[in-house]
Amino acid sequence: MADPANKVPSSPYPATNAEFAGMSEADAITRMLNSSKTIAVVGLSSNRMRASFHVAEYLQSAGYKIIPVNPNETAVLGEKSYARLQDVPISIDVVQIFRRTIFVPEIVEAAIQIKARRVWMQEGIVNAEAAERAQRAGIFVVMNKCMLKEHVKRSRSVQIAKPNT
Repeated sequence: MADPANKVPSSPYPATNAEFAGMSEADAITRMLNSSKTIAVVGLSSNRMRASFHVAEYLQSAGYKIIPVNPNETAVLGEKSYARLQDVPISIDVVQIFRRTIFVPEIVEAAIQIKARRVWMQEGIVNAEAAERAQRAGIFVVMNKCMLKEHVKRSRSVQIAKPNT
């Protein structure tokens, strides 16, 4: 039986409640990975030594559509890079953050503006105030976890649909 203390907290915001209410964090992450198709990776670098590159490369190979968001890049992993989230011309399921914690509030505000459904702060990135702001806007938030590691843990239960191109 799942530990009730590990449940995703109830939220007064319907978008969060409708999709993940009453689920354990693990189940909510599995559902999120299954239902997401397009991931905007904020801070994605073409530098193969960076964690952002390896995580995005893995997610792309797993079937997700990766959208690089970095004003210092023109393209990464064969995908056009955008300077800001607001410049991305397609709908985004997950805003994945590979920027320092001090930049998280402005990224969350942009995620709210573009009506992203989820925000994922990579391992080592925690900003409770920004997370609370996103949750108040109905966005599901994951903090301080590696999307690659979480996907690998669930590799048999995650079956993403291929994006329409």
